[in-house]
Amino acid sequence: MKKIKFFGSIPAIVTPFKKNGDLDLPALEKLVEYQLKGGVDGIVVAGSTGEAATLNDEEYITVVKTVVKKVAGRIPVIAGAGSNDTKKAIHFSKLAKSAGVDGLLHVTPYYNKPTPAGLVLHFKAISKAVNLPIIIYNVPGRTGSNIQPGAIIKIAREVPKVVAVKEASGSLNQMMEIINEAKNGSKNLKNFVVLSGDDALALPLIALGGKGCISVVCNETPKLFSDMIHCALKGKLEEAKKLHYKLLDLMNVNFIESNPIPVKTALAQMGLITESFRLPLTFIEEKNRPIIEKVLKELKLIK
Repeated sequence: MKKIKFFGSIPAIVTPFKKNGDLDLPALEKLVEYQLKGGVDGIVVAGSTGEAATLNDEEYITVVKTVVKKVAGRIPVIAGAGSNDTKKAIHFSKLAKSAGVDGLLHVTPYYNKPTPAGLVLHFKAISKAVNLPIIIYNVPGRTGSNIQPGAIIKIAREVPKVVAVKEASGSLNQMMEIINEAKNGSKNLKNFVVLSGDDALALPLIALGGKGCISVVCNETPKLFSDMIHCALKGKLEEAKKLHYKLLDLMNVNFIESNPIPVKTALAQMGLITESFRLPLTFIEEKNRPIIEKVLKELKLIK
């Protein structure tokens, strides 16, 4: 397995659609180029922000291949491949590998609510089937269950291809426990990476030993967010703090409704994509549209 360092500013990019709901591949390429010019350190494609749940197999592989081709090896490409059915998770992992990705993002199984033992077996099965590094995605708000630090460390210890976690529990205490346990764990855990799954917690997490963020706000502001993350990683915390507070309103407004409704609305206002969603997601409530517009104007992302 090729060793990849997952760190820094990693946008979870949206999937642009045309007005009729078809994939908009030129807009996807444009968005990827916008991220690359902003200095990002990786890209997640077909995650929850990318409305992956609405993509069929053909669309999924098309989207992933498009991003891989556009990136052309300049930074790692990570594909969301998670499912609450281990066989389906393996299926999507194999599709992603065939498309040329560098790593996989696997959300912890939702709805089924597996035990820690079931989680270990789930990730072992994926690891056995596909020779790629894996990032666990712990997001209790979407899955209905929070994976405790001990369970994450157990998975990482028993499944060496699991090299990182995207932590979106909202608990800095939990993230600190994972970092501390990994640091003091066995040799194969020394390089285990904790990435923030919440933009607003990226800076404090890095100050506590985290290595970056898989981000929503990076879609809109790749340069500012990347600068903030890189300053933090270099220990320039005062500079990072200024950028953090500059972006905080946008970080928050991106979750004024379910992600990715606000960020796709913002990107449409910026002229990067068409404002289009697939059901069950739909257009933002009109009362929230001017709120997004105001924040974008303050950041000079629109006139």
